[in-house]
Amino acid sequence: MARTKEFDPDAALQSALELFWRRGYEATSIADLVEHLGIGRASIYATFGNKHELYLKALDRYAEGRDPLLLDELSQPGPALPAVRAVVRRFAAEAASPEGRLHGCLVTNTAAELAPHDPAAARQVESSWEHLETLLHSALVRARAQGELSGDRDPRAVARMLLVLLQGVRIVGKASSDPARVRDAAEQALTLLD
Repeated sequence: MARTKEFDPDAALQSALELFWRRGYEATSIADLVEHLGIGRASIYATFGNKHELYLKALDRYAEGRDPLLLDELSQPGPALPAVRAVVRRFAAEAASPEGRLHGCLVTNTAAELAPHDPAAARQVESSWEHLETLLHSALVRARAQGELSGDRDPRAVARMLLVLLQGVRIVGKASSDPARVRDAAEQALTLLD
């Protein structure tokens, strides 16, 4: 007869996500996970696989939590440009916040730490970026169709510029002690939408 799990896998995955987000992949050992999750090494392996597989599952969980918020923000009926501006400003505010400086964004952290040498992590980062770019692009296409965005602006190119800006804001926000740096950059980028 199979043993029943004596822990909640969903809660354990959330706890692992928080630890990876705070410490990074390389700085988090299996021993750290055992201690933080309060479950045995064998249970971690049996439920989630190895550390790398657990990290990728945590990264998926992170994206699942953020993506619906972005979809909701960028797909509201009515004018689209105010929603795009609000998303850019929210990213900048998050990056400049004490929490943002402490943890940053797990996707951006993964891009910097793992993506250059980890194809599985790179695929997840790229998928997250493609999703964000698609949401921005859709909102910008609506904005152009509604006359909010100049007809000479390429919604795809603007979406890509905003994606790169948002990722840069997250990196600089995490590393800089000057919150005005990210806020000013975001505001200057938004002038390109006028």
